[in-house]
Amino acid sequence: MAKLYFNYSTMNAGKSTVLLQASHNYIERGMETYLMIAQLDNRAGQGRIGSRIGIGADADTFAQGEDLYQKIQNRLDQAPCACVFVDEAQFLETDQVWQLARAVDDLNVPIMAFGLRVDFLGQLFPGSAALLALADEMREVRTICHCGKKATMVVRKDADGQVMATGDQIAIGGNDRYVSLCRRHWRAEMGETVGSR
Repeated sequence: MAKLYFNYSTMNAGKSTVLLQASHNYIERGMETYLMIAQLDNRAGQGRIGSRIGIGADADTFAQGEDLYQKIQNRLDQAPCACVFVDEAQFLETDQVWQLARAVDDLNVPIMAFGLRVDFLGQLFPGSAALLALADEMREVRTICHCGKKATMVVRKDADGQVMATGDQIAIGGNDRYVSLCRRHWRAEMGETVGSR
C-alpha cells in the first residue's frame, strides 16, 4: 500500500543525498522513479537535485500554484513509476501537499518528500506543517551542532557573516548562508531575540 513519507531535517543533514540514494536503489532494480524539486531552488542547476557530496540527478520542477496531482498523473500515464521523490518539500504549498496525499491514495504511488522542518526563525514552513499533518510516516534525517548534540535549528548569516534575526522566510543558500545548530546554541546565536516573547 502506497504511503506519503516526510523526511525532514535542518540544513546540511544530507537529505538530498538520502533522496538520491533511495532513487538509485529503485533504478538499480530496474524500476523507474520520478524526481521533482522546487523551481526556485537552482543551486545545482535548473531542474537538478544536487548533494553537497557531489552526486546529482535531473528532476522535474514544481512551482507555486501548480497541480502536483495532475503532474504525477501525467507522468504515470507515460510510463510506470515505482516511487515519486520531492526535494525541497518545505516550498510546497498546503494545497500541493494535499495533492500529493491524493496521488498516494488514488494513484497508489508512494511519495517520499524531503525538506526542512523549520526556517531560520524557528517557524514551520507551510509545506512542512502540512506534511507533518498529512504524512503517513515521518523520518528525521539527523545532523549535529558544533557541540556534538543533534542539530534541530538553523541560523541564517548575511554577507558579512552576521546572524540575521529578520528577513524573508525563503532565501536560497547553502553552507555559505546557513549553519545548523542545537536549540541551545541557536538561542545563543539569535541573542534570545526570537522565542523569548
